[in-house]
Amino acid sequence: MASFIEPIQSKQSLGDDGILFVRNESILDTMVKTPLLVASMIIVAALLPIQSSFSSPRDLDLIIYPDGSTHISTEIDIDPFLTDYELNLFGSTIDNLVVVGDNEFLLDTDIMDDSVLIQTFGSSIISIEYDIHDLVSKQGKLWTFSLDSPSNFTLLLPQNSAIVGMTNLPINMEIINDQNKLTLPSGKTEIDYLFSNTISNPIPDTETETNYFSYAIIGGVIVIVLIGAVIIIRTKQKNLKSSTVGDVKPLPISDKNNILDIETIFKLKPDLREDDQELVKFIFNNGGKALESELRKKFLQPRTTMWRAVKRLEREGVIEIEKKDLQNLVKLRKNMEEEE
Repeated sequence: MASFIEPIQSKQSLGDDGILFVRNESILDTMVKTPLLVASMIIVAALLPIQSSFSSPRDLDLIIYPDGSTHISTEIDIDPFLTDYELNLFGSTIDNLVVVGDNEFLLDTDIMDDSVLIQTFGSSIISIEYDIHDLVSKQGKLWTFSLDSPSNFTLLLPQNSAIVGMTNLPINMEIINDQNKLTLPSGKTEIDYLFSNTISNPIPDTETETNYFSYAIIGGVIVIVLIGAVIIIRTKQKNLKSSTVGDVKPLPISDKNNILDIETIFKLKPDLREDDQELVKFIFNNGGKALESELRKKFLQPRTTMWRAVKRLEREGVIEIEKKDLQNLVKLRKNMEEEE
């Protein structure tokens, strides 16, 4: 005997007019699931262009200067087939924007409020550096840094500053030359900090003040003696120059670097500012030459401040400036003439 199995969800009936009706009880489930499936596909299709166009930086490094301005440097991977690339900046008050493509090629840019349009010229990696004044605010003695970052980043605080508040725990924290260097996660971050000279005012020690006063008197006497000695030496030098009928006497040259000895430079230029002397020492120890960008990173100074210092030393006749690969190469002069 053959047995027939009739599906539960399917039933047939014959109407009065001879028309065959088929009832499918799964129609309701199909009507509910189909719109959900279609909606899911629409959402996925809408998200795909967003994900493909989103680009997070390879590296993101920030340096906060004592005046509250922030230097930002980052590297970003881009599609080499793009002719233009628009990048959102972290604010609208932008200075000293420099964008470099493959093979250290300087790229053309057009700043539009808080974004920049970059002519890529087929570059697959672009390096961006700029100074910004929107990330740090000051209220009284309290400084506040605020950033919403798309990726992890490093932050170097000013020298001798102390953190008093932070919204995020850092991934890493270290001290470099009395400066706090933090590695922070992506997302919103706020950091409150003070400079060390505003943190506390210790109670003065009477005995220490007395010692300082004694040292000041002794130091004053020494300074007076040195000034007298300098006046006597200068007078002798002028007399010697007049006896040689205006002949120019070159200064001695260092045998090690073929540049003027550092002591000779400071003897010739005793009125150099203390920060200018530090620049000269660094250039001397670096083989007598250094890029202006190296000086900015070493002394943590904005581009304009360092440029003024370099031009000041050039006017004094201590250094000379050359162009090298679209950058300023600062070199100690190999020969200098004594000034009257």
